[in-house]
Amino acid sequence: MQKIKISHEVPKCLLDESLHFNDYNYALPHLLDKDETYENFFYESKKLGIECYLDNSVHENGVPYKTDRLLYWIEELLPTNFFVPDIIENMSESIVKAKEWTKFLLPDGVEKVPVVQAKSLKEAIECTQIYKDLGYKKLAYPYASSYYNEVSNHPNKDIGKALGRVQVISKIYEMGLLTKNDRIHLLGTSCPFEFSLYKDIECIESIDTSNPVMCAIENIRYNHLGIHNKPKSNLNTHFDIDVKDIDLSLLGHNLNIFKQIINTI
Repeated sequence: MQKIKISHEVPKCLLDESLHFNDYNYALPHLLDKDETYENFFYESKKLGIECYLDNSVHENGVPYKTDRLLYWIEELLPTNFFVPDIIENMSESIVKAKEWTKFLLPDGVEKVPVVQAKSLKEAIECTQIYKDLGYKKLAYPYASSYYNEVSNHPNKDIGKALGRVQVISKIYEMGLLTKNDRIHLLGTSCPFEFSLYKDIECIESIDTSNPVMCAIENIRYNHLGIHNKPKSNLNTHFDIDVKDIDLSLLGHNLNIFKQIINTI
């Protein structure tokens, strides 16, 4: 199995430091439009030949970012992966968006990646099949879908979401709808131990999550499984935090534990 690529989103003060522990850069378009330092970091990274994935900011903003600005940043940054606009937990509207974006001709080397949105395992299966029928070669699965807690009814809702996504992808893999020749991106996580459970699912290509960083910001120390409750902090609330307010030793510890969890795959 090839090495899984990992990226941890970080506040502005850690952008340069992130080059030492991320396999690729993960760009959020609403922050590119908001902050010049953030924007310049991605321009400089592009000059260095560092791979970039471009999000659509739906998780941060609740709705997909403006199409004209997404197209602008695609042209500017030439990301290798671009996450097609989706509608949270709305399969039908996400499929409509995915169909719309098949018509956009993007620069060479930019791959469109649709996000599987659903309200049930049945819908997740259907959405996966339709995206593949539309010709998409790489798919993404979000971490926070409510139906994961129905698939796995663990009393801890964060653990339930983590286990639920594992079970959904496992089921789709068992069906043969996903195979080792497919390519999957995992968007975020509720509990990092989740990533140790994909060992025999040979299609996970990339992961992004700010979890170890946000835990460090909240002074939460990972144990050997990470943590069992998602931190409240996120990039929107702590984007401008001062580096003096972050325990860098704790950050290093969390990143190392996360790497150990991933290396079990």
